[in-house]
Amino acid sequence: MKRLQAYKFELTPNGEQIRMMRKYAGNARKVWNLALDRQEKNHVAGRKFTSAFGMNCWIPEWKKEFPFLCESPAQTLQQVMENLAKGYEKFFKKTADHPVFKKKGKSADSFRFPDPKQFTIDQSNNRIKLPKLGWIRYRNSRAILGSPKNITVSAKAGKWFFSVQTECEVDQSLHPATSMVGIDVGIKRFVTMSDATYIEPLSTFRKHEVTLAKYQRRMSRKTKFSSNWKKAKARIQKIHNRIANVRNDFLHKATTTISKNHAIVCIENLQVGNMSRSAAGTSETPGRRVKAKSGLNKSILDQGWGEFRRQLEYKQSWLRGEVLAVAPHNTSRTCPSCGHVSAENRKTQAKFECTECGYENNADVVGAINILNRGIKMLEGQDTVDASTGCESTARIACEVNGAIMPSAAGTRRSDLADGYMPLPCAAGISVLSAQAVTVR
Repeated sequence: MKRLQAYKFELTPNGEQIRMMRKYAGNARKVWNLALDRQEKNHVAGRKFTSAFGMNCWIPEWKKEFPFLCESPAQTLQQVMENLAKGYEKFFKKTADHPVFKKKGKSADSFRFPDPKQFTIDQSNNRIKLPKLGWIRYRNSRAILGSPKNITVSAKAGKWFFSVQTECEVDQSLHPATSMVGIDVGIKRFVTMSDATYIEPLSTFRKHEVTLAKYQRRMSRKTKFSSNWKKAKARIQKIHNRIANVRNDFLHKATTTISKNHAIVCIENLQVGNMSRSAAGTSETPGRRVKAKSGLNKSILDQGWGEFRRQLEYKQSWLRGEVLAVAPHNTSRTCPSCGHVSAENRKTQAKFECTECGYENNADVVGAINILNRGIKMLEGQDTVDASTGCESTARIACEVNGAIMPSAAGTRRSDLADGYMPLPCAAGISVLSAQAVTVR
């Protein structure tokens, strides 16, 4: 099986190379804006959308009008047309917004070399050769596996990086684990699993919030676009970049740990964009409890639930595992023992106590158990979720994962592991006192 994978490294160019890369990125932005403007004018005039091949024919004309475009490698400008064509294609399919104009300082500076013949990577000497730039040193943190396909050079927070996409052949072995787990994401606990283990949240933005606000106040007192204003802006960008890097590192470690230890992962199909939407409302219909909702939105976005799911899905696909997204309604209000659904079951944010049968547990653990049960229903082929069936069910499920049949039974005992059954959590076998925090840092 062929796998496409990207490796990103930090470049250490000299002053002349930095100036040239800024120029290439600026020329790519200029061509993007020119092509987008012409496409919009053609649309107003009633003409059809021009393909990437047709847009490439516009570049010689623009090079005569703007001679500085000739300084960029031709492939980087042609790749801009490919990107714009793909942007329109996604817009027509209603999977993305309409392409917008790019502005210096607000859009990322980047350019791409799409042909592997255009660049050379010397891993032994920690350097890379790019057209018109020559050899550039880079911080070699790991080996690049596979054959390179293309390279993208980008700038972020005053530093330059290159990302190389490779294609390599991997074996189609089965997933190293044979277990199935349900995961409930939250704010007090970043991840709570159905086996009662959990991962503490990192809350990177909250830790840097005071420092960030201090430098934002300093920037607001300076004259806009002055030298001191630009220095203050660069400092703020550096803080934002550190927040993003720490969060991304945390998510990678968490998803790697989970994907390696579980063949099937059940998660909630959360609409994070809707959950973090502003409650301010309008002047005619102002919102209620806007400040509290704003704080909640900040905490939700600080956790990175969407990126957590994205990483989990592609890592499970690499290991030939599975990620099941189940309906999120009433997962923390349903009793996993008797199936009773009520808002009164959740006494506090953390405590769950069933008003029907008296079952007690941590609310997040209960949510993870119910997510797991709904994932089992999906594997059984049932479209609807039967809340009356708890984890005490004795029905065996034949789960086909990676071509291997892994029978399981809800409420399995530890002694059943030797018989090849997957352990599923039993309501009576999980206690809040037995929960353990998993450290992924």
